Amino acid sequence: MSRAAAPGVLALVVTSILWGTTGTAASFAQGVSPLAIGAASLGIGGLLQGMIALPQLRRQRSELRRRGGLLAAGALAVFVYPLAFYSSMHLGGVALGTVISLGSAPVLSGVLERIFDGHPLRARWWLAVAVGVAGSVLLCLARSAGDQAGQQQVVASVLLGLLAGASYALYSWVVGRLMGSGIERRAAVGSVFSAGGLLLMPVLLLTGAPLLASAVNTWVGLYLSLVPMFLGYVLFGVGLSRVNASTATTITLLEPAVAAVLAVLIVGEHLGVVGWLGVVLIGLALGVLVYSPRRITAQGRPRGPARSSGGQQCPTSRTMQ
Repeated sequence: MSRAAAPGVLALVVTSILWGTTGTAASFAQGVSPLAIGAASLGIGGLLQGMIALPQLRRQRSELRRRGGLLAAGALAVFVYPLAFYSSMHLGGVALGTVISLGSAPVLSGVLERIFDGHPLRARWWLAVAVGVAGSVLLCLARSAGDQAGQQQVVASVLLGLLAGASYALYSWVVGRLMGSGIERRAAVGSVFSAGGLLLMPVLLLTGAPLLASAVNTWVGLYLSLVPMFLGYVLFGVGLSRVNASTATTITLLEPAVAAVLAVLIVGEHLGVVGWLGVVLIGLALGVLVYSPRRITAQGRPRGPARSSGGQQCPTSRTMQ
């Protein structure tokens, strides 16, 4: 791992830990639909992303307008992701929804980069994805053992999880592509997530009343909006400015492991030997990805710069401000 990529990898690891708390936190909300949870978490969080990026958005509004189609695709993905993700967890359980959503995202992200950017996917990346997905499957088997959900619910959960994974891969790719084209990090993240947040507001207005029905529900909504969604996506933007989208989504395979551990420690679920083996495999996948060898020049620097998903050099430190 190069020194330039290290802060991005660290930011993505912290992001994964924060995201791993979402399922456990949402389980404390009573009588709240998954659509309301999703709309509140990423809707409010997305609007906050836009608020902190207002100076950058004003400064680069012309450049963003010229990339309106790309921005619209990212906003639509942000709109779809939380609705599909929380609905998948609601139907099939926290483990199944998280595993399918996060397990499918790296592969789908890599496909996007390969098709639209011609970005090569090296053998080490495929190995990390394979090991991580295998670990996620083991977690799924362990956490869904004894599940009484009907077959139709499980199938619906899997399909919604795949939709969430595809939308997650798409908005990750869009943000990375915007930064790779010279858009500042805050402007890229703020524009995509605030536009998606605006799209989620009607859903929140129609379904969000139960969030105000009790103090616990309100605190759950605030936590999901401010911590994993707002702070988590600030860190996610930092990560995407240092590594490409396929690498970022692979690192976030750590999220299902975190979710599983929290379910055992807080919710009281039983993981078993198979589940813990899945946690270990996900950790190995992260290690394979992060500690990949780099060729070093005589000056002690990586031979090639870190690249964005668009195949261009990552933004300089100017865009990190």
